[in-house]
Amino acid sequence: MDLPICATCGAQYGGPRPDCPICEDERQYVGWDGQRWTTLTELRENHRARIAEEGPGIVGIGTEPSFAIGQRALLLRAPSGNVLWDMITYLDDDLVRRVNALGGVSAIAISHPHYYGTMIEWAHAFDAPVYIHEADRRWVARPDDAVVFWEGDTHELADGMTLINAGVHFDGGQVLHWRDARALFSGDILQVVNDRDWVSFMYSYPNYIPERPRTVRRALRLLEPYDFDRVYGAWWKKIVYTGGKDAVRRSADRYLSYALDDE
Repeated sequence: MDLPICATCGAQYGGPRPDCPICEDERQYVGWDGQRWTTLTELRENHRARIAEEGPGIVGIGTEPSFAIGQRALLLRAPSGNVLWDMITYLDDDLVRRVNALGGVSAIAISHPHYYGTMIEWAHAFDAPVYIHEADRRWVARPDDAVVFWEGDTHELADGMTLINAGVHFDGGQVLHWRDARALFSGDILQVVNDRDWVSFMYSYPNYIPERPRTVRRALRLLEPYDFDRVYGAWWKKIVYTGGKDAVRRSADRYLSYALDDE
């Protein structure tokens, strides 16, 4: 069965429905022309996969032309097994073959519901579990046994790879720290902005709703034990290349100074 995909956020649902709860939430939006649906079969008619290196041992996987929110996923090529960070909607047999040639996928972790895409299609194609924080369980559009819900502040995904429940943007919003690469993979939980020496923190990006200061402070506390030079955001080349940990601290200080300004 060719399952419905929301054309605005790219999430695939387990069956036909009139609405997309992810888009009806205030952090996203229903397309200006109303709720529209597509399928993988339709996407394959006029889209294709893009694979390109994004850093040492890190391969970006995206879609051309851009679809839905337009993020790219990242394949983290680790000796213990490749991890796919974040998700896209597009998938076809050729993309499966190309990813398998890079070592396949041992596990998938996704920062937040806007990037769930066709995560179950990917999980089945590579026989890989999908790690999502328990706080975001209700947003899973296509429930499946491949999804592993974890609880608490941190979860060891693999040797030297840790999921951190930063809680920014969504209660279950998670980032991934890779010790050996000295890198933080943030999706848009910590948004790498156009001035790539900085990140920002938002409850809703399309609707310009700032994140709560207490949530930003909690995220900083959880990130403090981890060292990282690079911060990989959600889009091609949205990367803080050096001084990543300092950039996050500095960005949080700036954000909080504006959020709490009482003049």
